[in-house]
Amino acid sequence: MLSPDSLLSRIAAPADLKKLSDKELEQLADEMRGELIDVVGRRAAHFASNLGVVELCLALHLTFDFAEDRLIWDTGHQIYPHKLITGRAEALHTIRTKGGLMGYPNPSESPFDLFMTGHAGCAPSTALGLRLGDEVMGRPDRHAVAVIGDGALPSGVVFEAFNHAGGSHSKLLVILNDNKMSICPPVGGIANALDRARMSATYHDWNRRVRSVLPTIPLVGETADRWLQQLKDAVKASLQHGMLFEELGFTYLGPIDGHDLKLVRSYLEKVKEMDGPILLHVLTNKGHGFEPAVKDPVKFHAPAPFMKAEDGIVPLKISTSQTYTDAVSSALFDACGRDSRVVVLTAAMCEGNKLQKLRASFPRQFLDVGICESHAVALAAGMAKAGARPVVDIYSTFLQRSYDQIFQEVALQNLPVVFCIDRAGVVGADGPTHHGSYDLAYMRIFPNMVVMAPGDRRDVSPMLDFALGHDSPVSIRYPRANLEAVEREPQPIELGQAEVIEWETDGMFVACGAMLGACVRAAGVLHERYGLNVGVINARFVKPLDRATIGKAIEEAAFVLTVEEGCLNGGFGSAVLEAANDAGLPTHHVRRVGLPDRFILHAERDEQLAEVGLDVDGLVASALDLARAVGLEFTDIGPAVATNGRAHREADGSTVVAATPSEK
Repeated sequence: MLSPDSLLSRIAAPADLKKLSDKELEQLADEMRGELIDVVGRRAAHFASNLGVVELCLALHLTFDFAEDRLIWDTGHQIYPHKLITGRAEALHTIRTKGGLMGYPNPSESPFDLFMTGHAGCAPSTALGLRLGDEVMGRPDRHAVAVIGDGALPSGVVFEAFNHAGGSHSKLLVILNDNKMSICPPVGGIANALDRARMSATYHDWNRRVRSVLPTIPLVGETADRWLQQLKDAVKASLQHGMLFEELGFTYLGPIDGHDLKLVRSYLEKVKEMDGPILLHVLTNKGHGFEPAVKDPVKFHAPAPFMKAEDGIVPLKISTSQTYTDAVSSALFDACGRDSRVVVLTAAMCEGNKLQKLRASFPRQFLDVGICESHAVALAAGMAKAGARPVVDIYSTFLQRSYDQIFQEVALQNLPVVFCIDRAGVVGADGPTHHGSYDLAYMRIFPNMVVMAPGDRRDVSPMLDFALGHDSPVSIRYPRANLEAVEREPQPIELGQAEVIEWETDGMFVACGAMLGACVRAAGVLHERYGLNVGVINARFVKPLDRATIGKAIEEAAFVLTVEEGCLNGGFGSAVLEAANDAGLPTHHVRRVGLPDRFILHAERDEQLAEVGLDVDGLVASALDLARAVGLEFTDIGPAVATNGRAHREADGSTVVAATPSEK
């Protein structure tokens, strides 16, 4: 909690910043960092990037009035300092918890958050749109500012926005927050001198007057104009800064030290008065003010909860559980070792997808293309055409950015590209910008596409082997969840074949993907507590669907529940109903359980699953409701008998779930 004696406690709105002296502002920056380290460190939250933008955030709010002006934070995970000075400091301890502050901008929290941003690269387009919209609405006095990171800069949409802004000469400020020095290092006094000249009113007035006069002078004017342009280009090229941006029509300034509050303010005050599109290049250090994060910004991008200690940090909890991501990473590693044609592509998600070992061991078979998902998919298509076996390993929410390439370059060409779709389903504290809700719906609509989902640990490697041996595109989706394994003799993976875990006639769960374990547990509760014999099918394939097995369940069982961790609109359950309709089967006793037609807010993953009825209790309740609707009789014999304890932890950290055989 904030100290009542702190400067930060006195900042109720950005306007309060202007009451502080330069010395007090420096103290405030230190207090903000201390609050971030103490509070955010205890959460599984974005950490290093927020420490890096404290001074930049203060300078922006000191220079502009974002109650009227426009500010868009690209990606948005570096927004915590912004939240601290826009009236949300007292609530920072609730960040990324159910009912608390969102870890990204959220317009419902504050008028200073204009867009709920979570994907990279769109801020320049959105800010430009705000600027042009304000002009249409008669408010050309409003400034528009976009803050974008160096990692997002290669995104194609960024250059689409730059091209438009430069061509239209619209007044727009793009701040390049370069926290990896990925473009170029500072060059000292010469660059600063040139920047001062560029920012001066005298320079711009001179440039405008000369260019208006010279073309009127025959020969000499044309020659002089061309000579001046060549001189300008030569100077820029010699300094190696901003050439590309200048050619796109931007005035390029920088790079400057993003932790020098006075310097950043002085630049912002100058550019505020300039016309046209401007790119201000600001150098910051991820983790600034916290040495462990400075030394290892990758680890501290979104670290596990910790407490600050004198000699570093103390982890608050250590997980030993294996995840689906771990299992897929291991399977990909093995596949690369067996077949040199296998190439794994990712989009700035090497660490998130646990591919570090693969990258180190098979550098020729690993490509990280940066935050360029569309490029990754089109690149994979080209590689597949050449005979390679590419695997695109991307989070579900980010794969949405490459929809057209999935259609045009992969499905239409019927190329053997494998999509490993991580973070499918709800993802916990990252919230609605990051949920993988839609991949089942958008993948199953493409001709030639095979859509799969492993039910448990035992499905992962066989599914990848199947996909790499298949001559058409294949998607494999899996959640951000710990591994489970259902006790059984797993059946081999065959195209379009489901796996029957238990066959019953009172009811059937048809589980899509990692919902299998919850369905087995729910079937156990229904049997032990209510005397209902409910079977479970591991669907494995969403497309092609096992119409024979699932159709038989619809014909024989009193009720059928399809269960998926994806959107209900157009998802797995919809595929089942479509198949039943095609076969002329009745569906009054079939219900779908999945993600509803609304955005699920941030919370713990278990809380989100419970909220939408995808936990064991929710599945039991849905089954009982449907059982009543179809006229099945049952008795509640009480929770004491329903132990629901048919699970144990294995040495590798995965959970094994045992199916309960029915008592005939």
